[in-house]
Amino acid sequence: MSSSDGTVRPDFESVFRAEYGRTVAALIRRFGFEVAEDAVGEALVVALERWPVEGVPPNPGGWLTTTAHRKALDRLRRSEVGSRKESEASYLGSLPVEPLPDDGVVEDDRLRLVFTCCHPALALEARVALTLRLVGGLTVQEIARAFLVPERTLAQRITRAKKKIADAHIPYRVPSAEDLPGRLAGVLHVLYLVFNEGYLATAGSDVRDELALEAVRLTRVLHSLVPAEPEVTGLLALQLLTLARRPARVVDGALVPLDAQDRSRWDAALIAEGHALVRSCLEIGQPGPFQIQAAVAAVHTDAATFADTDWSQIVALYDQLLVVAPSPVVALNRAVAVGELDGPVVALRLVDSLELTDYADWHATRGELLRRLGRASEAASALERAAELTANEAQGTFLARRLAALPE
Repeated sequence: MSSSDGTVRPDFESVFRAEYGRTVAALIRRFGFEVAEDAVGEALVVALERWPVEGVPPNPGGWLTTTAHRKALDRLRRSEVGSRKESEASYLGSLPVEPLPDDGVVEDDRLRLVFTCCHPALALEARVALTLRLVGGLTVQEIARAFLVPERTLAQRITRAKKKIADAHIPYRVPSAEDLPGRLAGVLHVLYLVFNEGYLATAGSDVRDELALEAVRLTRVLHSLVPAEPEVTGLLALQLLTLARRPARVVDGALVPLDAQDRSRWDAALIAEGHALVRSCLEIGQPGPFQIQAAVAAVHTDAATFADTDWSQIVALYDQLLVVAPSPVVALNRAVAVGELDGPVVALRLVDSLELTDYADWHATRGELLRRLGRASEAASALERAAELTANEAQGTFLARRLAALPE
């Protein structure tokens, strides 16, 4: 959030970002998406004008909600399309919200909004954009920049998604207890994609920290709303344990592989929190994909050195992951762990059986195994292909250095 002179007010911005989703969610039921967003935007402008002079109120969220509510009413009264908005608001207000008193689900407007934004009827790209905009409070400009798409394209994507919600009468509610597990998986997938794009961007610079941190914040919100759901806990643990390694992961513009990272730079507080979350998942005893991935991350962060890593445990966890969520990428990660346990010959045979020829990490993994086997020429070809397939600058720099270090 910037003032009129262009200076940034980080204290206010953090408050606005934290309260935006809560405030929009509170207004959508009565006023609909468009009026709710506009009213909250106007309330934020008033806050930016008044709070520097009067101070941040004791309950900033309540202040913003009250102010936005008044702005919404004013907008409806003076708008030429007020009757249409009232009709939309009436539709949203009439939607049934199924109470779920016996399964630990917390009724909360933000939770309804998350499930609406991540409804399976919407395209995945639209789900991601809507979640970041309405729940996370990111601007269209911020989201477009994060995903390297034109601002106009992103705005159109959000507009179409909101129109589809209205046209298809997608309900503004938490799914029934019976449907919750399947729908929750879709929400977690969106948050997982947002985190991954922030932690290792598909293209451009190495990371977009603000996107990864936003995914963690949204997952924390979801975890506070449905604390009994182990896969939510698992995703939060996975994010924290992954983010903990961030300070040692990129040095001088190049990715640093796990075996070369300075582990003293890992964030001990995030690791401790992540481990505690993994332990709580183990106590529940209902393993799912995110919990298993979090357990893998816990094993890595539990090792004082790369040599201390319990690779047999990691292979066993990947075996379990292949049962609950089989994919070629999981098989590739398992092959890397097998390479540390049984050697590069065994691992290369597993990697070659996958034939992920359009996947940069597959070629990079083959190149590393071939390098360890002393097959420099083949390693060079694999690393060159990996470099061609990646658009991430930090990964490209790492691959170029690996190539340069190969013997002639």
